[in-house]
Amino acid sequence: MCGIAGAINAGLSYENVIQTMGHRGPDEHNSYRNKNVDLFHLRLSILDIACGKQPMQLDEKYCIIFNGEIYNHQELRAQFDLTGNTSSDTETLLLLYDRFGSAFLQYLDGMFAFVIHDRIKNQLFIARDRAGEKPFYFYADPEQFVFASELNCLKSMTPLEIETTNFYQYLRLGSFYRQFTPYKNVAELRAGSFLIVDCGNLSVEETRWWNINDYYKKENDDSFEDSLENADRFLHMAVKRRLESSDLEVGSFLSGGIDSGLVTAIASEYNKNLKTFTVSFDGEYDEAPLAKLVAEKYNTKHTEIRISFDNLKSDLEKILINYGEPFFDSSAIPSYYVSREAKKHVTVILTGDGADELFGGYRRYVPFAKYDFFKQNLLVKRSASIFKNTFPPSNNKKSSYNYLYRLASLASSSDLEIYLSAGVDIFENYESYFVDPGFDYLEAVRSDFDKIANGNLSGLKKIMNLDFDTNLFSDLLVKMDIATMANSQEGRSPFLSKEILEYVPSLPDHYKIKGKKTKFILRQLAARYLPRPLIDQPKRGFEIPLKKWIDNELKEQVFDYLSSDNNFYSNFIQPRFVKDLLTKKIKIADEKRAKILWTLLSLEIWYKKVYQ
Repeated sequence: MCGIAGAINAGLSYENVIQTMGHRGPDEHNSYRNKNVDLFHLRLSILDIACGKQPMQLDEKYCIIFNGEIYNHQELRAQFDLTGNTSSDTETLLLLYDRFGSAFLQYLDGMFAFVIHDRIKNQLFIARDRAGEKPFYFYADPEQFVFASELNCLKSMTPLEIETTNFYQYLRLGSFYRQFTPYKNVAELRAGSFLIVDCGNLSVEETRWWNINDYYKKENDDSFEDSLENADRFLHMAVKRRLESSDLEVGSFLSGGIDSGLVTAIASEYNKNLKTFTVSFDGEYDEAPLAKLVAEKYNTKHTEIRISFDNLKSDLEKILINYGEPFFDSSAIPSYYVSREAKKHVTVILTGDGADELFGGYRRYVPFAKYDFFKQNLLVKRSASIFKNTFPPSNNKKSSYNYLYRLASLASSSDLEIYLSAGVDIFENYESYFVDPGFDYLEAVRSDFDKIANGNLSGLKKIMNLDFDTNLFSDLLVKMDIATMANSQEGRSPFLSKEILEYVPSLPDHYKIKGKKTKFILRQLAARYLPRPLIDQPKRGFEIPLKKWIDNELKEQVFDYLSSDNNFYSNFIQPRFVKDLLTKKIKIADEKRAKILWTLLSLEIWYKKVYQ
């Protein structure tokens, strides 16, 4: 795990890179320059510590900088009879590129963002992993090409201007959509894509080399028993690889859920001294007792991390600034604290990221398994509209009434709004308070959405496909990368292995959602490994007391940022609406009010502390 940066036709200040991104690679810093190409690498030493130095060159033909891990690289060396001078996965990438060109990406099981300077072709070959676990941002204009692992670093390397039109995406989606960023001429390389940049004329060509939609389209006729065995086998393979691809000790985050419980149970088969970590903090739910059952069953070296939010007010800006862009997900706060504490014990940690999006772990998936809400039905839509307009919204997001109200909201919506209502649900039904930009600010989102929503997939596969491409990519993986790397720690998710990503999407819907039970096949697998009390637990993330924060601990900051005349949000949201929200003059569910104010607070912190 590392940080990378570089440029074509632009002077690279190594001091700026180290200052803004040194946390990603505190162990070693090295550079490479060839004519108009500059590459810089910040190393967090985990694999082949002695010989894995970067930038790494091969026969004066190629030079690479690499952020991530290739977990099956030794298998690939044996499979293709590749011989190198080190045991580094970085060298394996060079050997594979030399043999296969861009076609080698299909063989990799890993998380990666890397840049290869091909001196023969005078070009940069830049690639990103299937899910987008490792970040890559780039600035391109006719005069220069500049890139970095983090936006804050990129901003320190070249002057950047705000792209105001993109902030409407943030307000509706809670994140910047796929390749979009807060800045002009700056893009994020999309998951499963690669770039070829000509070092002479600076032309940039992007190619999608992997798309999960291809695997959702596949028809899988495996029996449930065979599917269960395959899921078990692939998860064992993924965990084993992620444990063995490290010269440092690997630990495991352990919540009270089945995802991290399965990872921990399997990891303990290969590491009898596995260290596990559970978070415990003041809130509505404490997962520590359930996690302890797993730790005791597998005799792990267990640490319960007690998180206090006593310093939340003073830490808030520091945590959010790490993202380099407005970041809506409030679970970024406990994620940062957990990683900070776990880093005191291990540098490499296993997580359960991706299991919900692949196996059907969210409660909102249940209705989509029964009915394709993306297909318009006028009778259903009118009936749902009557219900929604007759009854008030719920203040209890876990209640049955709230579930019915959300169903009515879905059924009464149309097109993209269905997906937004089912997901982040920030400004849905309050879009009239937006400052009209005079154009369709969701055009790019709607175009991609329509391709999936109007396709031949089931309703469940459609929303899971959309979540993988948006929610997982733009929110959850960003959160985990920044939370861990801000503390010089590496997170690894077995559920995002090549084999699982290319098998599980094709499974029948009823293997994932059965009745009202989410993640059915994974729960059946969990019955083999985990204590019974965990198996039927509902999906729980960090139970963030956001309403309490907004009205108490962070109330002063919320009012200071959002009541100021010098605010950024007024470019997009009518100030009167925000003031009425602050003073509770608008009839709105408490949870939704808190989400909107948090979204705007994050926006203002970014604008005043990062951009200005």
